[in-house]
Amino acid sequence: MPRLATVDPATAEGQARTLLTRIERALGVTPNMTRAMASSPAVLDAYLQFSGALSKGLLPAPVREQIALVAAVQNDCGYCLAAHTVLGAKAGVSPEDLAAGRDARASDPKAEAALTFAKQVLATKGFVTDEDLAAVREAGYGDGEIGEIVAAVALNTFTNYFNSVGQTTLDFPAVEGVTPRD
Repeated sequence: MPRLATVDPATAEGQARTLLTRIERALGVTPNMTRAMASSPAVLDAYLQFSGALSKGLLPAPVREQIALVAAVQNDCGYCLAAHTVLGAKAGVSPEDLAAGRDARASDPKAEAALTFAKQVLATKGFVTDEDLAAVREAGYGDGEIGEIVAAVALNTFTNYFNSVGQTTLDFPAVEGVTPRD
């Protein structure tokens, strides 16, 4: 049962209504996570601005979605695992890479290096080794892309924690691997 209230887009007011309308137009649906975030339009706006800014960055959408899967597994967030499985498929991630991404693996070696680095950022709370950093650089990532990997980890950790605290009701098809906690 959800522990944070959700805002109904049909009755939302002010900034919450504006933001939820924008999400509906972009996705065709208004996910329960964003409905819960709309209880504080500042939280929802922060999430949308952060994710919007990263969408204009150097990392391609499929890699960002795969990083989201790694974070969901590492942070035990069934909601985000389900959501990013759907969003990853829409971004062009193959079914094989959607499954492999949960374990920080990918068919593309460069993408896999980003996922491995993201997993290390999560595991070490950012205190990666010089070897971890050298490996992601050797795969072809520059400092800007490395910064975006860290940012993607931070954004997804926020949504993972938000959904864990709120016990957000799953509105995406459930995925084996992480079970939302009740």
